Amino acid sequence: METDRYLSFIKPLERLITKKVLLVNPTITPIRIEPEKTVISVYEFDNNEVDYRQLDSIEDTFKYTHSTKNFWINLDGLKKADVDKICELFGIHPLIAEDILSSGQRPKMDELNHLIYCLLNMLYFNNEVSSVESEQISIVLGSNFVLTFQEDASRDVFDLLRQKIKIPGSKVRDSKADYLFYSLIDLIVDNYFVVMEELGEKIEDLEEDITHRADTQTLAKINLLRKEMIFLKRNISPVREIINGILRTETDLIEEKTERYFKDIYDHIVQANELAENYRDMMINLQDLYLSNVNLKMNEVMKVMAVVTCLLAPATVIGGIFGMNFVRIPWLHNPYGFFIAVGLMLVIPVWMIWIFKKRGWF
Repeated sequence: METDRYLSFIKPLERLITKKVLLVNPTITPIRIEPEKTVISVYEFDNNEVDYRQLDSIEDTFKYTHSTKNFWINLDGLKKADVDKICELFGIHPLIAEDILSSGQRPKMDELNHLIYCLLNMLYFNNEVSSVESEQISIVLGSNFVLTFQEDASRDVFDLLRQKIKIPGSKVRDSKADYLFYSLIDLIVDNYFVVMEELGEKIEDLEEDITHRADTQTLAKINLLRKEMIFLKRNISPVREIINGILRTETDLIEEKTERYFKDIYDHIVQANELAENYRDMMINLQDLYLSNVNLKMNEVMKVMAVVTCLLAPATVIGGIFGMNFVRIPWLHNPYGFFIAVGLMLVIPVWMIWIFKKRGWF
């Protein structure tokens, strides 16, 4: 009971300055709140034409299993029944279906049933609360199709790809599904730099605050921003393993000419990792700078208090000597004794100030 009493004081502070970056046990199936509606969009295309449709039900996707063109089916808002149906239709392993419906998974890549599955996190920067938000996305590559599964129907980073699909003669129209697969991952990785640019601006603003007006709230901002960097690093680092896995795979789904595009993504994710490491080091340096500024201000205060104490010391000594209750005290009955004592109390501190200035103590 004594421990609980102390924890009650710690937890409110934790809610103010701490963002949880550790997740629950991944072996425990999380409780999911299913959306009211699933938005199903399909792009079916080849060199000559492109057909875009929004489907009313998951059963409408069944006809695409016989398509000879490339197609991209995107599900926004995941219902277990719909995911199970489409996974069964396209021969997706039940373990992959379980990963699609799970939350908080570490980014990874699997190859099962002649399909390549990638799980990544799309990152967004929320300027209103100055925090990094993530959305889990699952991507499945087949012989002539790509399936994507998203939780949030209101946002993603694929608008540029949708525009390219509509352009005749574009690279994505002239290539197979593996290039579409590459394009999706490339846009996700490119958006990491957008998020890091926003964080970089926040770090610069925080550095200005620390230099000019550091206060108790500044340390809380440093801790929050440092945890955002940990969250960012945790989502970016595994993507390097994903691209490595794609490059090492011997499947026929990835053509040799497409591999060099994945090598380009690999270079980008290495750069993103290095930038995230640099940002983390900058946060450590900012914390050291904040502590140095706090110590410097404390030293300035202590120096002023020490100078004031030294200047008052002569007056204290003189007043103490002539305030003693001995019967015989020199100049006790001198008519100018009071003025001499006060004069000494003023002259000696002025002389001390001159000495301190000469020695550069303040």
